[in-house]
Amino acid sequence: MKTKVKVCCIKSLQEAQLAIRYGASALGFVSAMPSGPGPISEDQIAAIIPQVPRGIATFLLTSRQDAASIIAQQRKTKANALQLVDSVPFSLYPELRSALPGVAIVQVVHMTGNEAVELAQALAPLVDAILLDSGNPNLPVKELGGTGRVHDWNLSKKIREKVAVPIYLAGGLRPDNVAEAIRLVQPHAVDLCSGLRTNGNLDEAKLSAFFSQVSAAHS
Repeated sequence: MKTKVKVCCIKSLQEAQLAIRYGASALGFVSAMPSGPGPISEDQIAAIIPQVPRGIATFLLTSRQDAASIIAQQRKTKANALQLVDSVPFSLYPELRSALPGVAIVQVVHMTGNEAVELAQALAPLVDAILLDSGNPNLPVKELGGTGRVHDWNLSKKIREKVAVPIYLAGGLRPDNVAEAIRLVQPHAVDLCSGLRTNGNLDEAKLSAFFSQVSAAHS
């Protein structure tokens, strides 16, 4: 099946519409983060999401680590998927499922080394998908996404081969490298923010080139 595309760091209805027009099947909305590009207020997210067409996944990126805060964010924004960008207690996943039936849970695994493979295997039974990114949550100011860095795709491929849930590949993807990434890793979806932007704004030319290369990866 053709690799899906999630366009992240959406900050306006116009950006959402542009991404969907080119073929995005999912949009990412970044709430408050310790670092990185793209955060907008929960009020802005809550204003955009109801206008996104049915059938398009709306991911709320949250750095919160407690169930009550995450549940409150989802209920305010009405996102149909939660992207947990930091580590959380394993006991939190059933709490979220109980409180938010029908909302997908996607856990980010930051590809800091071989330990990411074991972590992804442990997480897979608890979540709906795993997103592999190039952050570093161990820094004094946590990097939880949006770094623009490429990680070791061979590790990503190993995780994709070992887990049964869909894999989203993120981290430094651009029009000039996405086809190679897809051919090697064979993810369910690719996810990007900075690789599609110029001066912080979604760039239609980059968007067009990116989707062309996603298609080329399957030819």
